[in-house]
Amino acid sequence: MRGRVSEHVIAGRGQARSYGSLLTRLLHTHTHFRYHFASIDSLVHLMLSRAPSVRIFSVVLLALAMLFAGCSKDRNRIADATADELYDKAKQALDGSSWDRSIALYKALQTRYPFGRYTEQSMLDLSYAYFRAGAPQEALSTLDRFIRTYPTHPSVDYAYYLKGLVNYEQNLGFLEKMMPVRIRDRDQSQAETAFLDFQELIRRYPDSRYVPDARQRMVFLRNNLAAYEVIVAEYYLRREAYIAAANRARYAVEVYPNTPSIPEALKVMHEAYTQLELPELAQDSWDMLALNYPDFYYVNGKRKPRSWGERLWPFD
Repeated sequence: MRGRVSEHVIAGRGQARSYGSLLTRLLHTHTHFRYHFASIDSLVHLMLSRAPSVRIFSVVLLALAMLFAGCSKDRNRIADATADELYDKAKQALDGSSWDRSIALYKALQTRYPFGRYTEQSMLDLSYAYFRAGAPQEALSTLDRFIRTYPTHPSVDYAYYLKGLVNYEQNLGFLEKMMPVRIRDRDQSQAETAFLDFQELIRRYPDSRYVPDARQRMVFLRNNLAAYEVIVAEYYLRREAYIAAANRARYAVEVYPNTPSIPEALKVMHEAYTQLELPELAQDSWDMLALNYPDFYYVNGKRKPRSWGERLWPFD
């Protein structure tokens, strides 16, 4: 028995030495991998000729070696690049929609060449990359820094426009993009900020090429802001908070005139003043509604029509 056990142990030690020598050869191959690319075929042949467990370990080791070698090589290229080369690489990544890579390259450019001729443009490009990468706060902080540092730059109007665009897109979540009718009953703080950003652009640079698009977006934002006030007023009306409902509807009429939500606001005012037993104010609201919107459903005694999005949305 003692002899059998001894033979088993000796055989196990021999197998351990065999695997140990293989591991040593693999590590030696890994160490010299970057200097012996010509031997890659022999390395693959060596891995495929071994046991499955050793083969898997070898493949993982080879993949890690290639990854680390590639990252090290890329870092070396960035470290040795000139300002022109860095900017060209960053611009190519930006044009190719590689947002994360372009961000890394623009940041490297700003770190290594903070006062070079690409400083201003790289800040604008970096802001756009942040915006497209889904990092709005980083984009806004970079744009604010650009406006403070270069207030007379020829492209500062673009910085104001991009600020408005960043806040505009923050107001549009996934569900809002799928169901645009639901945008108006969400928090509108970002919409108000975007509206003010576009307004500042138009005030400072009325001849900017970004003004026409900013105006169109402002119309959309203004309509949504008015609709939001009416939705809040309707909520108060359903809760029988008639004073709050009337005040919110009147605010929409005064601040956002000539928007599509004005007839609904006048309707809320008429109903709220009626419930508050204020017949003169209720009559004034009705007269204004009937005079300016004679085809409105409420004036004609009909029920409010519902859009397909409102039918699909079960919450009110």
